[in-house]
Amino acid sequence: MTTRSRSTSKIVLGSLIAAASVFTAGCASTGGGGVDDTAYVARDVESLYFEAKRRLDRNQATLAAALFDEVERQHPYSPWARRAQLMSAFSYYVAGDYNKGIQSAQRFLQIHPGNKDAPYAYYLIALSYYEQISDVQRDQKITEQALTALNEVNRRFPATEYAADARLKIDLVQDHLAGKEMEIGRYYERSGKWIAAQIRFQNVVDNFQTTSHAPEALYRLTETSLALGIPEEAVKYAAVLGANYPGNEWYEKAYELVQDHAAGVAVS
Repeated sequence: MTTRSRSTSKIVLGSLIAAASVFTAGCASTGGGGVDDTAYVARDVESLYFEAKRRLDRNQATLAAALFDEVERQHPYSPWARRAQLMSAFSYYVAGDYNKGIQSAQRFLQIHPGNKDAPYAYYLIALSYYEQISDVQRDQKITEQALTALNEVNRRFPATEYAADARLKIDLVQDHLAGKEMEIGRYYERSGKWIAAQIRFQNVVDNFQTTSHAPEALYRLTETSLALGIPEEAVKYAAVLGANYPGNEWYEKAYELVQDHAAGVAVS
């Protein structure tokens, strides 16, 4: 996704960093500045956690994630281990290692399903999918996964700030998926595969009617109906377009098309 979309996500993600700062504030006196960079060195839990947080603050997110993982590995029964699991997921997200971020957040949820930080873990999973959304020219499996994860955040925690941000992103993801359907539909139309094209355009009308692509989808259905020799269907789609998007450029084009090729045809 765009740099802007990622920066807006960080506004919410900052809450986790703030909480971690409070949690580690009392540990500065334990040292850690001289701790070796190697993650696999046994050390006390406070120093290890503080060093991980220090590395994250210095934009060394990959190393920070490894160190947070070590907190749990070396001290699995410490109160610090739970926070380290979530900070590990966040660090992987910051590093752009989204698959590991998803795995870490999912593991946190498996171990602590009812924890107060569970909403954030679900949100982090959704963001990690969202950041991987590609352009409409490519396969959209990851986009569908992002939509599923965002809907899960909204369903489980509708009153949270995470759900509010998820709802905004859901609209963007739906528009993206609709754009992919339109891209495929236009390809089929250019190839003269009218029925295949109609299936794609109809999917946009049925499942993505609130997106910016809906007016064009109705126009394309008008166009392909004429190509298939069913002008009454073309008139129907043009009428729906006019009723829902009066004055829209696609309605104007559909109106002209019907006037030229289906004038006088009644809608059944």
